[in-house]
Amino acid sequence: DGVHGVYLEDLYVRPEHRGAGHGRALLAALAHECVERGYTRLSWSVLNWNEPSIGFYRSLGAVPQDEWTTFRLSGDALRELGA
Repeated sequence: DGVHGVYLEDLYVRPEHRGAGHGRALLAALAHECVERGYTRLSWSVLNWNEPSIGFYRSLGAVPQDEWTTFRLSGDALRELGA
């Protein structure tokens, strides 16, 4: 869409602090920054098996972007390409 957005690399709330609203507060702060700056999106990745987090994100109104596939280059392939 040609408008900036924010990609969140990592968000981790320790198990003993989950359910207290910390994750929501952190995402709300980032969403506020996006709105203030005129950005149109806030995005992040979550592992497919992480159902508790997926449920949490859905409860916020987030929707999965199924049209994307994540790729990773590492190990020998990374070294070979980088040589």
